[in-house]
Amino acid sequence: MAKPIEWFSARLHATRELTPDVRLFEIAPERPLAKATPGSHIDVLAPIDGRLRFRSYSLVGSCADGLYRIAVKRLASSRGGSLGMWRLKTSEQLTISQPRNNFELSYGRPEYLLIAGGIGITPIYTMALALKQADANFRLLYAARSRRDLAFADELASHIGERLQLFVSEEGQRIDLAGEIAQLDRRGELYVCGPFGMLDTAKRLWREGGRPAALLRYETFGNAGSFADAPFTIRIPRLGLEIDVPANRSMLEALEDAGVDMIFGCRRGECGLCVLPILETSARVDHRDVFFSSEERATNGKLCTCVSRAASGCLVVDTPDRMPSPAHSSAGAGI
Repeated sequence: MAKPIEWFSARLHATRELTPDVRLFEIAPERPLAKATPGSHIDVLAPIDGRLRFRSYSLVGSCADGLYRIAVKRLASSRGGSLGMWRLKTSEQLTISQPRNNFELSYGRPEYLLIAGGIGITPIYTMALALKQADANFRLLYAARSRRDLAFADELASHIGERLQLFVSEEGQRIDLAGEIAQLDRRGELYVCGPFGMLDTAKRLWREGGRPAALLRYETFGNAGSFADAPFTIRIPRLGLEIDVPANRSMLEALEDAGVDMIFGCRRGECGLCVLPILETSARVDHRDVFFSSEERATNGKLCTCVSRAASGCLVVDTPDRMPSPAHSSAGAGI
């Protein structure tokens, strides 16, 4: 199991619309919590389908005033997290975790390139402010579908000026990832947060350029996948379990509900802790992770259960667990 999360009481202090689909949430913890460093996130327990489920959100800004700020994009294709957050009212009680950082910003490099796509601007925004304060050599490339989707663009322009370059896909503008990586100082660092395709391409180009893996840092806000979310079934022959996965639940959540003692970390398809081997499949596997390479995903040998799923049908997988937890021995089972 992953290290247990320590939860704390908080309340929703205020909200503000950043774009038609992105809302800023100001959250006030009931007691001071840890200092947030650039790239940090908090976990929030949000009501989803009548149950409290946790979702991770990058922190925006320094949080020096004691408020934690997160930006949540409302997604019709989400499993309920964004919709649950958008239903929250000012002063409503929340439960949050301490800030944690899996996307740490380092200092002292000769050059930095920050790349953000869509809502991926949330951790990158804070990094840009920190690098500006440190008088570092950096640029920020920020891409979005339309100009109205450019959350924080005005604030960034006022803080970092010409270091910011905007790209609007509706206007035919694209980031030249290959060209930008090629001109980056060989000792420089690249930080990327954005959609699956952007991250996959950046990782491939970085690898093909022979650059040190340690100098590429990335985070994802999720991947909608190649297929619409649909129900499917998991079979674990060794445990004698058959588990139904609803369209609005992840494979990892369904396994947990059935009492299978899973190991997990990021729940975003980045760390690989929740990976299970695939023994057999009767349907296309929709890989939505950034942990595996495109070549590894093509083999359908393993999948990240936190984000990936089957398009339909049944996945036969294995797990290192010997038995489901006694209290859940029949939960979700179809046998």
